[in-house]
Formats: sequence, structure tokens, C-alpha cells
Amino acid sequence: MIYSILKIAGSLGLFLYGMKVMSDGIQKTAGDGLQKVLNYMTINRFAAALTGFVVTALVQSSSATTVMVVSFVNAGLLSLTQSIGVIMGANIGTTITGWIVALIGFKFSIVAIALPVIGIGLPLVFSKKLGKQDLGEVLIGFGILFLGLDFLKGSVPDIKNHPEYLEFLARFSDWGFWSFLLFVAVGAVLTIVIQSSSASMAITLTMAYSGWIDYHTAAAIIIGSNIGTTVTAYLASIGTNTHAKRASRAHILFNIAGAILMSIVYTPFLNLVDMIVPGDPTMGAAIPEHLAMFHTLFNIAITIVFIWFIPQFAKLIEKLIPETEDDLNLKYELKYISTGIQDTAELNLMKARSEISRMAGINEDMFTEYVDLFGKPEKKLGKQVKKLKDMEDVTDQMQEQITAYLIECLSEGLNDHGMRSATAMIRITNELESIGDSCYNLILQAERRHKKELEIPEEALTALGPITATVSEFLSFIKTNLDLQFSETQLEQALKLEAKVDKQRKTLRKEARKRIQTGSNVKAELLYLDVVKHIEHIGDYALNIAEALKGVYET
Repeated sequence: MIYSILKIAGSLGLFLYGMKVMSDGIQKTAGDGLQKVLNYMTINRFAAALTGFVVTALVQSSSATTVMVVSFVNAGLLSLTQSIGVIMGANIGTTITGWIVALIGFKFSIVAIALPVIGIGLPLVFSKKLGKQDLGEVLIGFGILFLGLDFLKGSVPDIKNHPEYLEFLARFSDWGFWSFLLFVAVGAVLTIVIQSSSASMAITLTMAYSGWIDYHTAAAIIIGSNIGTTVTAYLASIGTNTHAKRASRAHILFNIAGAILMSIVYTPFLNLVDMIVPGDPTMGAAIPEHLAMFHTLFNIAITIVFIWFIPQFAKLIEKLIPETEDDLNLKYELKYISTGIQDTAELNLMKARSEISRMAGINEDMFTEYVDLFGKPEKKLGKQVKKLKDMEDVTDQMQEQITAYLIECLSEGLNDHGMRSATAMIRITNELESIGDSCYNLILQAERRHKKELEIPEEALTALGPITATVSEFLSFIKTNLDLQFSETQLEQALKLEAKVDKQRKTLRKEARKRIQTGSNVKAELLYLDVVKHIEHIGDYALNIAEALKGVYET
């Protein structure tokens, strides 16, 4: 008995490892293409669902997709409405694995396919060209995955030789609706434990094919696996902001709602599947295709039903999880993502990019806060200064942790473009941290001005308007272009903005010197010059970021 359990565990381990290797290779091969597909999701809810389907079909993991979605929502790159659409599509995309297993794993001699595929992939892995290495990984992973499936099939004992087990299982199948709920729970727990709905599907298909469970029981387990797969995104949302928590809860509630809906039409839906797929589902040979079709139609059906109500669903989630007073995490923490089964540095690079965009957003908010405060007559700015200090502390923490995170990405095996991206992002993070420091120094100057009661002429304060507007435009330009391919034209635009800031700075310094010569308060004018200097430094840091972005796409 123990030996049989260990054989099943080992077979499952081989299956999961093959899936990971194959997924790693696919993600490396996709490279920037995956990021471009993700950018498509912002168009509308239907595009979001299509994106979720395509990305999940590529990476062979709905968990990886939903973790990315939670990360992007946390960084403000996706709205809740868009994230729900992607989650719906991811549920459909993950059914592709079931079809691969059903159509190949139970129809052909797996070893006859798997070993030649591994044989083709092995020399490619040792190629000097990264593209061929990645393709080799895909082929080897594919072969190992099906070897694991073959061992899994061989590890499950023939039910005919164990009538006592059949009798035991039959006992739990005679409770009507309660039996359905029991096996839904089994599917959820199984998926939570092994952290992969694809692996759970492979186990379910194998058990059904071997006669251990019948068609109806297997379908109930598949419904449960849809619920169990939401745990990964829930874990990824721990420690994130309210918006990311909403996205993960939306995933949970959507999949639970789908399970409830399916429980109402369970028997008619199975009959519909039987009409579409040829063969008798009570016979082992026909069960895999019936279950794969059930899994696909189930997820398509609930998506068709709910996609029209995404805005209303989003409002419900917002009511269930209200906004907190301050959604800025004063203690920032960024851990290297682990989606449990499929995970590569390429996906983690996307996470880093989203966090850098979030950091840029904080800097933009800090500068806007400063612009609003500097010209105000209040003499006590303690509360505002503390808020800006908290934000500056967060940017310091982000710089430290994102840099460590990117170094780990570099150690995980990136392609050439990925390595350039990671190196550029480290530089960008450092420049963003410097912008945060300058913004904080500006607010300190504002506080100092009010504490010392330094009177700066009204015309001098008004003259700051153009340079602060240019820097605000520059910061917005940088944040907007962080996720895009930075072209020569965009670099020229950045150079023009920086030159404009320099010109405005020279004009302001010249005017300040004139005021000093005509008897203006020297201390006030020196403070004014410090303010101009820090604003100009922000423009310099923004240009450095633009140059780093341009370097990523140079060949």
C-alpha cells in the first residue's frame, strides 16, 4: 500500500516537473510577446477574457496568470473590472491541459511519443542560441510530462483486483446531492494541496480511466478543482492593497458562483456533453474526452453568463471589501513570486516592472503634493510632512527590495533581452528612489519656509509654475512609458523636456540673483534657489530613466 502511494506521488512529481520545465521554456520563448499580450487586456472586458485565455494556454497555469493579475492590480496597472475579465479567460485557458492529456495521454503509446520528443529536445538545450535552448526546454518538459502521466497510469491499481475499494467508493456515491458536494470538496482540497488544477485534472482523468471513479464523480471533482485553484491568488494578495485583495476575492467568488450554477444544471449539462462527444462515458476509453469537454464547456458557460455583469460584480466586490483610509503600505514587502507550479524569471520580471510603475506613481503623487503645498500660507505642515516622509520611506524600501528581487531574477536564467531589462530596471529603481529623496527635500524646504517665516515674493512663487508643470509632465511621461517599447522618438521627447527644465532653471536662478541685488531677503532667496535645484535634479533623474529604457531595446 505504501509502495503504491509512493509510486503515485513520484509519478505526479514527474508530471509536475515536466509541466514546469515546459512552461519555463514557453515563457522564455514568448519573452516580450507575453508582455504585449498582457497590454491588450486593457481594451475591454472581452479583450481581457481573451487575454486571460491566451496567456494561460501559453504558460499552462491559471495560477500563474491570476497571480500576475493580482500583482498588476496591486500596482494600479489593471482595474478591478479588467482583472475579472482576465480571470474568466484564465479559467478557460487552463482547460487546454485537460485536452492535451485526454487526446494524447490515453490514445497513444506515451513512451513511444515522449522519448523521441526528449531525444529531439536534448541537443537543442546545449545549443549556443538561446532560442533553440528554450525550444529544447519545451520539448524536454513535454516529454517528461507525458512520461509522468504514463507512470501515473501504471501506478493506479486495476480496480477489478480491488473490489473492496470499489465497494468503499460506491458507499460515498449513493448520497445523491450530498455525494456531489462531497466530491466537489475533494476536488477543491486536492487542488489546494498540489497547487495545480492541471495536475488535479490529470489525476482525475487517470482515476476515471482506470475505473476508480465514475463519470459523474469525476465531473464533480473537476468543479471542485475550479474552486481550489483560487487559493494561489488569495495567498498572493496577502500584504497587498485593497484593489489587489478585491481581485483575488473576485476570483474566489466567481469560481464559487460558477460551481453553484453548475450544481443546479449538473445532470442536464452532463447530458449535453454526452450529446456533443461521441462514445459511452461509462466506458473507460471514452471518459477522458467527455471530462475534458465538460471542463471546457463548464468554464465557457459560466464566463458567457457572467461576463455581461462584470461591472455589477465589481461593485459587489467593492462593497464587500471597502477602501481603507490609507492604502499605501508603510511597510513595503516584495517577495520573489512563486505560483506553486509554473514559474519563471520572465513572469517575475513582469511583476518587477509593475512594482516599478507603482513606485513611479508614488513619486508622481509626492511631487504633486509638494506643488500643492509650497505656495500655501499655512505655517504648520507637520501632518503633510509626515505623510511625505512615509511615502519617501516606502520608496526607499521599494528601491532596496526591488533591486534584490531583480538580482534574483538575473540568477534564474533570463534571455538576452530579459537580462538587459533587469539591469535597466535596477538603474531605473535607483533613479526613482533619488526622485523620492528630492521630493521629500522639497517638502522640507516648504516646512522650513513656513517655520522661519521667510517671505518669498509672489512673482517668484508664480514663476515656479512653468518648471513644476514641466517636471510634472516629465514624471507622467516616464510613468506612462515604463511598460512600452521606448523608441528613439520618445528619447528625443525626454531630452526636450529635460532641456526645457534646464532652461527654466537658468531663468529662475537669474531672476533670484537680480532680486538679491535689489535688496530681497537673502535667506528666502537661497531657500528658493535650493527649491529650484531639487526640482531640476528631478528632471535629471527622469532623463536617466528615459536613457535606461532606451538601452533595453538597443540591439
